[in-house]
Amino acid sequence: MKFHNVLIHSLAYESPSEFLSSDKIEQLLAPIYQKLKLPEGRLELQTGIKTRGMWPKGERPSSIATRAAKKCLASSQIELEKIDCLIHASVCRDFLEPATASVVHAELGLPASCAYFDLSNACLGVLTSMMLASQMIESGAWKNCLIVSGENSGPLLLDTMDFLNHSDISRKDIKKYIANLTIGSAGVALILSHKSQSQTSIAQVLGGVSQSDSTSNHLCQGGGNTNHLMMETDSEALLKAGVQLASTTWSQFKQTMHWSDETYQRVIGHQVGIAHKSAMFNQLKIDIDKDFSSFETWGNTGSCAVPLTLALALEQKFIKQGEKVSLLGIGSGLTSTMVGIQC
Repeated sequence: MKFHNVLIHSLAYESPSEFLSSDKIEQLLAPIYQKLKLPEGRLELQTGIKTRGMWPKGERPSSIATRAAKKCLASSQIELEKIDCLIHASVCRDFLEPATASVVHAELGLPASCAYFDLSNACLGVLTSMMLASQMIESGAWKNCLIVSGENSGPLLLDTMDFLNHSDISRKDIKKYIANLTIGSAGVALILSHKSQSQTSIAQVLGGVSQSDSTSNHLCQGGGNTNHLMMETDSEALLKAGVQLASTTWSQFKQTMHWSDETYQRVIGHQVGIAHKSAMFNQLKIDIDKDFSSFETWGNTGSCAVPLTLALALEQKFIKQGEKVSLLGIGSGLTSTMVGIQC
């Protein structure tokens, strides 16, 4: 699907107060490392992740998302009364009911005319929201949509380390919990607007496509409540299925957008780790020099990963004005969404 009237009007992110190193995690996992005779340094070596962010205990996703949203609104020219819809798109949420978006809506003081809802699609929450909002804006139903996400890795990280240190797990079975140790924290917010709403913007949304492989829904599943989480991942099978789905999506994306490998100058992919990045770029035959990554410092920040990395790339002037950028997303389930923008 192609768009002609949609802009990323403004974009902001919220950084966690603490970053936990892979070395520190291994120190905290000393009991299980010693028991299973696991080599130190393997976590960073296997994932490429040096640190990942954490919020103070008790931090709520709505608070993270609200702070990012306030930054985004402050940098925009859009008045609160002109926001048609608020979408809260993170994996993490305050509770099952009501929508976490209701808390953010109230904290921001958005008007009663502004609709709100949560959109859950694993790590693809924000990109899925972007596709939905772009269609609504293109159709004329909305003029401005605020999309927010507040991801908090703390409960999952702490629960996983406690479980591993007090379990009778084997070297083989520990593999399905390694992905939990890569999860990071962040907050993001972006406003998508009809081009009639502003003279300035971060980028134009040119179009995007999505493809699904729901038969792979069992490869990564998480459960629990907002304060106690656990997730099991078949990382090898997930990587294989994810790259295969991404390859199909990439072909359809280039065909839909009428893009060749020379059309786009930069790539922002989902930030899982070094193995995922290498496999993805090799399979899609993408020039690694076009890539900007954040996982080394931030870890896998879930639905924040792509917009956060885009914000960092813009902040560090990796992306220049006029350049076309491919946003490549994959979420457990599996779903792959790819969006083309021009800055």
